[in-house]
Amino acid sequence: MSATSTPTPAPGSNNPKTNHVGLTVLDYRGSKTTLCAGCGHNAITERIIDAMYEMGVHPENVAKLSGIGCSSKTPAYFMNRSHGFNSVHGRMPSVATGVALANQKLMLIGVSGDGDTASIGIGQFIHLMRRNLPIIYIIEDNGVYGLTKGQFSATADLGSKLKTGVINDLPPIDTCALAIQLGATFVARSFSGDKKQLLNLLKAAIAHRGTAMIDVISPCVTFNDHEGSTKSYKYSKDHDEPVQEIGFVPGFENIDVDYDDGETANVRMHDGSHMRLRKLDRDHDATNKVGALQLLAESHEKGEMLTGVFYVNATAPSFIEQLNLTETSLARMPEELTRPSRHALDEIMEELR
Repeated sequence: MSATSTPTPAPGSNNPKTNHVGLTVLDYRGSKTTLCAGCGHNAITERIIDAMYEMGVHPENVAKLSGIGCSSKTPAYFMNRSHGFNSVHGRMPSVATGVALANQKLMLIGVSGDGDTASIGIGQFIHLMRRNLPIIYIIEDNGVYGLTKGQFSATADLGSKLKTGVINDLPPIDTCALAIQLGATFVARSFSGDKKQLLNLLKAAIAHRGTAMIDVISPCVTFNDHEGSTKSYKYSKDHDEPVQEIGFVPGFENIDVDYDDGETANVRMHDGSHMRLRKLDRDHDATNKVGALQLLAESHEKGEMLTGVFYVNATAPSFIEQLNLTETSLARMPEELTRPSRHALDEIMEELR
């Protein structure tokens, strides 16, 4: 796919600011949002636009996938020049897998919700995580079904309360712990109100070659932003416990690694970029899978909302690499190589008589 395009001039500017591939930030925008004013999903959209712009990703080389729900509307609000597919409820992973196998040159970004992922789509989510498909998988997590009047979703915390006064008496599914256990190679959690952290996480996810799953707590201002909710703006701000400070240096910039042993970890990503993780008050090694699961388990016991990078493995082979696919994308191969001849089909049918 060609990555050559003419940058869109910024309104009222003769010299619009461009990134290192010559595009302006307007080249990464989409349609006007139709979500509620103040919705956390809109903040996530802005960070996606910023990350793609700063990393110099060509929009035409991106495929946006989604399922059903408020979150699944958001791909329309960024990169309107990218490919897009809005699938049925919970089935986005299957479509994403098909896209990746047909054209491994495309960058995949899947946007889902806690209902789309952790309820009707939990089976597909499980198989996507275990395959380590190259995809940025974002869960816009508000703990409720925003399109169907705010019932609890499967990620709602035990004891959380709806606006109607109903108390959730079921334990939540921790999508981060599940993703780590199943085989995802980049797992993190953030808060839509933390612009700096979320932006750096998204840039690191872009540089990762494998499944990058980011669960973003994204308060629903209509149904889940009240006292008693554990996914409201106030609760998230008051209980946000960052695991580490996150810095990111793209591969196209000069990279100087300067840090003290035991204080900062430097993780080299697939495209040459570097993610830097500076420990705060927790002794957590993000490359330790067992340690990541233990950290999440302990945080649940303490009632903490941890954010940051829980686990990263920059050396594990992706699903595409495991399948040993040809360098030429299946979608671009000639029909004589991808479709059995009439003679071959006749032989198969004869064997089955």
